[in-house]
Amino acid sequence: MTERSPRDEELRRYETILDSLDDAVYAVRPDGTIAYVNDRYAEMKGVSREELRGTNIYDWVTEETAEQARRVRREMDAGDRDTGTVEYEFLTADGERFPVEMRFKYITDEGGDELDRVGVIRDVSEREQREEALRRKNERLEAFASIVSHDLRNPLNVAQGRLALAREEHDSEHLDAVADAHERMETLIDDLLTLARDGEGVEETEWVPLRDLAETCWDGVETAAASLRVESDRTIRADRSRLRQIFENLMRNAIEHAGDDVTVTIGEVDEGFYVADDGPGIPESDREAVFDPGFSTSDGGTGFGLEIVQTVATAHGWDVRVTDAADGGTRFEFTGVDVFE
Repeated sequence: MTERSPRDEELRRYETILDSLDDAVYAVRPDGTIAYVNDRYAEMKGVSREELRGTNIYDWVTEETAEQARRVRREMDAGDRDTGTVEYEFLTADGERFPVEMRFKYITDEGGDELDRVGVIRDVSEREQREEALRRKNERLEAFASIVSHDLRNPLNVAQGRLALAREEHDSEHLDAVADAHERMETLIDDLLTLARDGEGVEETEWVPLRDLAETCWDGVETAAASLRVESDRTIRADRSRLRQIFENLMRNAIEHAGDDVTVTIGEVDEGFYVADDGPGIPESDREAVFDPGFSTSDGGTGFGLEIVQTVATAHGWDVRVTDAADGGTRFEFTGVDVFE
């Protein structure tokens, strides 16, 4: 056995690391011949590393893929980008194909001359399957939202109109019950539409003062004899309209479950804020279930308000949990929030 040089040992360590990766790695000489591939690259291609080394890399791809890579290389040569990214169908030696994402860069010496380019190829089959499943889910949600907004709301409007005419001719407590049922149906439709259309992530945010938004939301909710107390001047980064959904749903929830004279408090916690009330609270055994679809401890509740709260929080990337309030009621804490210091 001959003693390896420090340089050889270093290269051996690097190669061991590269062979342990789940992604394919390759290096190409300036003339396009393959200088190196790791085990994963050979496995994906379906041939040995020895069969790949020294061959032209474009001999192993389709002409369409080769042209994609050449186009990106021309953009890199023009200085438009430092790293090339190409999404294409990887071609195995047996002719099978699957989607991959390739990222590559040039390696240059001190004089700036091209020596090699190196790249990493990732199998994105599972990612594309998830994206396709999400696309189909969103299409179903949009179709559902359309049915709710048209096929249900239109006959409800007709029923409400007929009820108004009936009240002009008759005065009956039964008509009051019909009106209450119509109001509940309308609330259900609004909540279902919110869930169907607001499940995606938040894209546009702004700095929102908690105090100002809370007071605006309070003015828009039927608060009866309830009172609002805001104990924070904190400003957070959020989608204003969707944060409003959180506040209004929690305010209505407090009044619905804690009574008309409840006090709702909004304050701050580390990396976030909370909304609390001084009502009877939520039993610890129910706290994990309160965000489940349709869960409600009130006969008049739709069961969707708290699900909307969690959906909006998740869309922002926040965590939400239920705990006891200082006054013995319920406290919803939101953390992981971008706070303006």
